[in-house]
Amino acid sequence: MKIIKRDGSIVDYNPEKIRIAIQKANNEVRGREKISKEKIEEIIKYIEELDKPRILVEDIQDIIEEKLMEFEKYILAKKYITYRYTRELVRKANTTDQSIKELIEGESEYWNNENSNKNAKVVTTQRDYLAGITSTDITRRFLLPEDIVKAHDSGIIHFHDADYFAQNALHNCELINLEDMLQNGTIINGVMIEKPHRFITAATIATQIILAVTSSSYGGATVTLSHLAPFVRDSFNKYKDRYLKRGLDEKTAKKFAKQDTKKEVEDGVQTFNYQVNSMTNTNGQAPFLSVCMYLGETKEYKEELSMIIEEFLKQRMQGFKNEKGVPVTPAFPKLLYVLEEDNIKEDSKYWYLTELAAKCTAKRLVPDYISEKKMLEYKIDQNGNGNCYPCMGCRSFLTPYVDPKTNKPKYYGRFNQGVVTINLVDVALSSGKDLDLFWKIYDERLELCHKALQLRHQRLSKATSDVAPILWQHGALARLQKGESIHDLLHNGYSTISLGYAGLYECVKYVTGRSHTDNGKGKEFGLAVMQRLNDKCKEWKEKENIDYSVYGTPIESTTYKFAKCLKERFGIVEGITDRDYITNSYHVPVFEDIDAFSKLKLESEFQRLSPGGAISYVETPNLQNNIESVLQIIKFIYDNIMYAELNTKSDYCQKCGFDGEILIDDDLEWYCPNCGNKDHNTLNVARRTCGYIGSNFWNKGRTQEIKERVLHLDNKDD
Repeated sequence: MKIIKRDGSIVDYNPEKIRIAIQKANNEVRGREKISKEKIEEIIKYIEELDKPRILVEDIQDIIEEKLMEFEKYILAKKYITYRYTRELVRKANTTDQSIKELIEGESEYWNNENSNKNAKVVTTQRDYLAGITSTDITRRFLLPEDIVKAHDSGIIHFHDADYFAQNALHNCELINLEDMLQNGTIINGVMIEKPHRFITAATIATQIILAVTSSSYGGATVTLSHLAPFVRDSFNKYKDRYLKRGLDEKTAKKFAKQDTKKEVEDGVQTFNYQVNSMTNTNGQAPFLSVCMYLGETKEYKEELSMIIEEFLKQRMQGFKNEKGVPVTPAFPKLLYVLEEDNIKEDSKYWYLTELAAKCTAKRLVPDYISEKKMLEYKIDQNGNGNCYPCMGCRSFLTPYVDPKTNKPKYYGRFNQGVVTINLVDVALSSGKDLDLFWKIYDERLELCHKALQLRHQRLSKATSDVAPILWQHGALARLQKGESIHDLLHNGYSTISLGYAGLYECVKYVTGRSHTDNGKGKEFGLAVMQRLNDKCKEWKEKENIDYSVYGTPIESTTYKFAKCLKERFGIVEGITDRDYITNSYHVPVFEDIDAFSKLKLESEFQRLSPGGAISYVETPNLQNNIESVLQIIKFIYDNIMYAELNTKSDYCQKCGFDGEILIDDDLEWYCPNCGNKDHNTLNVARRTCGYIGSNFWNKGRTQEIKERVLHLDNKDD
């Protein structure tokens, strides 16, 4: 006989456990209430004579209680029930020990590969993970209803960031309002920071703000260089005045002042880069930061802004030195370069910046590219105007918003409340290719996501400005009073909340037998699936005045989890569940042959239906000697798709000095093709994981996905 335990595991029947449990209760009663050993054996014999191949442990306990009552041992039965209840509490209260042990001892594949930008061996990361384990435990047992937990565990949905959910004050990601904080001053840790008067000071204060803000949230953050541009002019004027006071004429003073300002911009950008890569926030990592480079954000300070952009690109091309002193590709800050009329044509004034960006992309994977042209088409506000602005961190985009106080668009100082993702592959497989059943299950699952998103919103709505003064009182996101609720900032379009989705390709492939890239039946069904997501978000928004938005989820470790859950639920379905990953969001599957331009054009239609965030990419070989191809892709992005990137290769082997592409063998082990080195500690590998660059390696599923990526562009002349 087999026993099915509460966690679903199956063990052999052991009568000794029954004897011990009854005897423990027996020891707590006296006289006639005690039960004899013979009666205990009679109970055991009764259970065994049921002759069941399998039996639930709860059913055995129920039988024991019934038999004790039958023997008129009522007090003993009560003691046994109490014992059983106490054991249940102990089980529920002690769900974290094994996870903590595995984390600390480095035994867990999950924790070692949970985030490709976190090193689970260092104490700062472990401290964050320890807090996360506790938060997840509290979230599962007390804060989420059973149906949400079960759906999450089964891979039907993914409730993101449960490791931060126990605190009711943490949101996902934001566009930091550096302009407000630098121009009007701010307060960090109770210390007043007044308006700086030089670029290098402003750059340094910006990094302190970034550290404080990202320590008070758990997702990505974005700053824009246009907010630093005015301080370049301040520095120039200081240098010029100094030379004028020394008796130099205006022309000469300006000449020297320009040289000094250029050097200060170099030093300020270097300081910024050193700071954001060497600092560790409370999440146990360097700030998950994006830096926006958008000339169109300013008219008055465009020249100063172009100086900063140029320096950021130059320094990123150089790379950051590793422990061996060799320049390698860093993960952060992620750079966002906005393509616009002033920099997209070869005869335009700032074309030289686009050429520099192309060289930087070929060398260091960044910047990523935002098309002002397409974004102005897509992001229309209530005044009928198109808007262009960066994503928050990786790919999460805000919805268009007009400040009711100024009647002008507002983006910096806004944020995202959190994400819940639906597994589209599970919806498809659960339907058995019955279309009516598919849409029925789809709607049910979407309402489950809606319920989970409401829980995220409700939890955050309890926060007051005091929980994170840097965010809510001192300008990063707002200037609320002490003790004031952040509730209003969660409504009326000021912030967003994201309905994520994953596995569109496998969903479409299973239901229609075709890829969503076929420009036929598969594509038509894929677009319908995407439209249903948007229709639901619109429906919820109209009822609740909350900006629900469709989000192409960057599922890093979850792609592996979803794949495993699908295999457990449905077995191996050829072409659907026979890999250790599922495809991110709407992307063309990594193994499907398609050229770069066709891929971007096709995905642009799906990206438009992901207004809450998404990014497309093309996989390329080393293009450092083929910048013209990079520029061709950049121009195509400008005309065809809102947000895209190039996945180039930039690796290094510390053992032999190999500078090229580190490969993956058939056992999914990374190795140097020059010397065969497989030691992760001496391999510097940078890969675009799901919108951002990862550099601490990946779990089995994501590694398989990286290995199977086909090139969308080659280096051939024909």
